[in-house]
Amino acid sequence: MQASTFLTKFETKSNRVKGLSFHPKRPWIVVSLHNGIIQLWDFRMGTLLDRFDEHDGPVRGVHFHKNQPLIVSGGDDYKIKVWNYKLKRCLFTMLGHLDYVRTVQFHHEYPWIVSSSDDQTVRIWNWQSRSCISVLTGHNHYVMCVQFHPKEDMIVSASLDQTVRVWDISGLKKRNLGSASENAGLNTGGTDLFGSTDAVVKYLLEGHDRGVNWASFHPSLPLIVSGADDRQVKLWRMNDTKAWEVDTLRGHVNNVSCCMFHPKQELIISNSEDKSIRVFDMSKRTGMQTFRREQDRFWILAVHPEQNLLAAGHDGGMIVFKLERERPSYTVHEGGSGAPYLLCVKDRYLRMHEFGSGRDVPLLSIRRSTGCNTALRSMSYNEAERALIICSDADGGSYDLYEIPKEGRTNDSAESKRGIAIAACFVARNRFATLDKYKQILVKNLNNEVTKKLAPPHPTTDLIFYAGTGMLLCRSEDKMTLFDLQQKRAMGELTCQNVKYVLWAADMKNVAFISKHSVILARREAQKLEHLCTTHETIRVKSAAFDETGVLLYSTLNHLKYCLPNGDSGIIRTLQAPVYLCKVIGNKVHCLDREGNMKVLSVDNTEYTFKMALTERKHDEVLRIIKRSKLCGQSIIGYLQKKGFPEVALHFVKDEKTRFNLAIECGNIEVALASANILDDKDCWHKLGVEALRQGNHQIVEFSYQKTKDFERLSFLYLITGNVEKLHKMLKIAEMRGDVMGRFHNALYLGDVEERVRILREMHQPALALLAAQTHGLSSVADEVRPAVAEDQQPSCDPVSTAKLLFPPTPITRENNWPLLRVSKGYFDGPAAAADAEEGVEDVGG
Repeated sequence: MQASTFLTKFETKSNRVKGLSFHPKRPWIVVSLHNGIIQLWDFRMGTLLDRFDEHDGPVRGVHFHKNQPLIVSGGDDYKIKVWNYKLKRCLFTMLGHLDYVRTVQFHHEYPWIVSSSDDQTVRIWNWQSRSCISVLTGHNHYVMCVQFHPKEDMIVSASLDQTVRVWDISGLKKRNLGSASENAGLNTGGTDLFGSTDAVVKYLLEGHDRGVNWASFHPSLPLIVSGADDRQVKLWRMNDTKAWEVDTLRGHVNNVSCCMFHPKQELIISNSEDKSIRVFDMSKRTGMQTFRREQDRFWILAVHPEQNLLAAGHDGGMIVFKLERERPSYTVHEGGSGAPYLLCVKDRYLRMHEFGSGRDVPLLSIRRSTGCNTALRSMSYNEAERALIICSDADGGSYDLYEIPKEGRTNDSAESKRGIAIAACFVARNRFATLDKYKQILVKNLNNEVTKKLAPPHPTTDLIFYAGTGMLLCRSEDKMTLFDLQQKRAMGELTCQNVKYVLWAADMKNVAFISKHSVILARREAQKLEHLCTTHETIRVKSAAFDETGVLLYSTLNHLKYCLPNGDSGIIRTLQAPVYLCKVIGNKVHCLDREGNMKVLSVDNTEYTFKMALTERKHDEVLRIIKRSKLCGQSIIGYLQKKGFPEVALHFVKDEKTRFNLAIECGNIEVALASANILDDKDCWHKLGVEALRQGNHQIVEFSYQKTKDFERLSFLYLITGNVEKLHKMLKIAEMRGDVMGRFHNALYLGDVEERVRILREMHQPALALLAAQTHGLSSVADEVRPAVAEDQQPSCDPVSTAKLLFPPTPITRENNWPLLRVSKGYFDGPAAAADAEEGVEDVGG
């Protein structure tokens, strides 16, 4: 049997895991532990959603309801508890068992729970009436496991008395569900007072030499699998009258803890206290795979009813895993002058799918190795020679070189040239490169003959990818190296962790490195790799594809997202199931599902097309998108402000306050004035005045000051613009308002000495009035004022010989706005010059 490694999807470290159950719809798993705690995990996100800890002692059994938000658990405290995970609490506890409860399970249709216990009984409960409706006796040792049949009215139980029993519960169904008034009373021994049986033993399966730990029904066939302390897994078949042993599956070297059928494949999975999980072929009854742990014994298994997922609980936690990869093997050919198409393997055939016409034709039959770990991993296509390399996991890594028949012919028995290699890809028209198990790069011709041997750029190189003619990308530890096969040297390096896939844009300039939880965009310039951006994801990245504009679209387990070269990323849409992106044409995303079926997803590409055009300063495209699309919302406005495009954000805003702030930010005075008129807010008028003054638009400054009644600033504005007429008006307004300082300032600005003297006399400042009159040569006014000034102060009021008269200068320009600062309107505000739109010119003039 082949030893294998887990395709691990999720792992926890905890106390010993005794019970597991997958949610039928959501990516959840419920885990019961030996320390009494029940954990609810989201295995896709890797987060603990909730924990319940009301049991006293180990919790050995746990199960999700198929439709209701319910979990049932059973433990060593003899209790069965029903929980509501939405309400996050225990709804009720059912008592009746006299010893440890081993397993619990909801019925898929009826409001029943079945439980097994060390008290040697199986009990069936009605969780709606919260009562026991039947006790099944007959086992004479601990009942380790019990399960409902997925379709029929049967249950199977396994006991340490070395037997497996199949019970017919059709009588219980008739008695409890056949009448409107349900008899919720306890029924012991399987019969009522009148001798009618509720549950009878239909088959008694004897064959194990030790106690049986587990028994399980097949989801669709009349088969049962059981595992026991005799280290054996047994397969049983049943018909209407009898059941018999079909075969015994050996391999475990300690007690078999749990065993079950795979829901979609003809496989039996078992685990054991020998620290291993074994996979058996159900039809051949042979071992296929073995998964081992170093320290931990396995106790429990669970299979997902819909997906190809399994879970196993052990001494140190639990693991969610797959048996093999589900990713379809495919490659996209751009078509050169022709239409682009996809090559993919489906149902053992290589098929060609044309994106434009949707035509899908088989080309040739693909040889597949039998057994597990033979999944196809990658493909490389050479259109010139119609040659195809398919790499797989078979034999620890191998490749097949096929010649694709001409159009219209299907080759059902195509022979391939096979080789052992970790990876292989074409590097020229008639050459391909392989990385062998000794970490050497071998260049081969189309006859699969070695023409050149090369040492990789790093001894730790473990994978190679296509990078253009004569070039490879080599993965080693935490870096990707661009390697020239002709010059035999590394051309450029980039730090990348665990890259799984490499994707080149059509121009072979931009490249995306896809790892489990990150997407790295880089650019090849002069054979060097320049890092552009890194986007991290909390859940797995599955695939990616470049669109025509250079935007990278990538899919995670549940989202389709985009990533721009400047690092911007976002969600395009939610996915119901994982898809693998092949080609993006306009707003259509061509992708494959896990079965290899082509799907075409319609997406709204407005947001990322808009952002890309903005990044590349394609203003015409930006303007076109603004006019034609309904791209709006706070997120896009915030994005535009953050990126320094407030003038673009103006086109998306309806709220006047936001419009005003954006207009001020980008210097659009006209829009700001219109918004300020609507808002009529003092703070807005003040901001508008400041911006208008910065631009030298003194007419709007004047209007703003008038609105805010900022008379001091208004007077000063009239001074510096030489508007004497309005300064006279400001003087009269100040006089009417009784604003003495305002009057004085305006008189000062006007050079009106008589008015200043009059104000000083009115304010009982005769000495200052005398000084002003004498300084400015108003002798008659000075003679009038002098009597009011004390004699000892009069000498100090004589003018200084060096004094100069204070008169405001005459402005050069009086009417038009100053040509100090011109703010460009650009493409987004009107028909401005292209140069202005590009640079936002600021011209400083005198």
